[in-house]
Amino acid sequence: MPHLIAASNSVPAAWQSAWQQAAFRYRLLITLLLLVLLVANLPHFFAWVQARPGVRLSDPLLALLPAHEVSWPTFIVIYISAGLAFSYVLPRPYVLLRLLGAYWLMQICRIMLLALLPLEPPLGLLPLRDPIIDTFIYVSAGPITKDLFFSGHTATVMLFALAMGTSQRRRWLLAATAVVGFLVMVQHVHYSYDVVAAPIFALGCYWLAGWWADPAANELA
Repeated sequence: MPHLIAASNSVPAAWQSAWQQAAFRYRLLITLLLLVLLVANLPHFFAWVQARPGVRLSDPLLALLPAHEVSWPTFIVIYISAGLAFSYVLPRPYVLLRLLGAYWLMQICRIMLLALLPLEPPLGLLPLRDPIIDTFIYVSAGPITKDLFFSGHTATVMLFALAMGTSQRRRWLLAATAVVGFLVMVQHVHYSYDVVAAPIFALGCYWLAGWWADPAANELA
């Protein structure tokens, strides 16, 4: 019982200590503002991406996988991963700041690459149904199918894994990253190239976000 009390007291103490630092306050507020602006503008961007013509790629690996509807398993894995990640990072303010910053950077990378690489969706695509994202972000008359390079779902779960430090949860979330990458290919909502590239971009964005979050103060335990 004393250990539980000490642990519960350490959470507000960590936030109190971080909040006393002006640099942390400003960076957290700026990051949250950037995320709000990002979410507010994504519907217009994806409507533009969806409307323009693109190139359909040849993907021998994807051609070996018959298309199946696996939206439910995909989002069960994603949302369980999100729960595991945020239960870990919320008591760790600098880790949370780094994760949020990395997610914003990852989305900016995707926006730039989607703008530069107009693609048509893979053959056999079955639209991925996300009850949260489809309702609040990808608001459109029809499904978004040209949101391709790179896989945001796979990269997001990879970011969750990276934020776990050296904990046991990292291994679980690395496995979840592979599962999500495989499932979005099974549903043919992404090329294999999109999935392979996703962890690479996630690693780069998480590394860059370490500078923004001040890694000297970053709790890695």
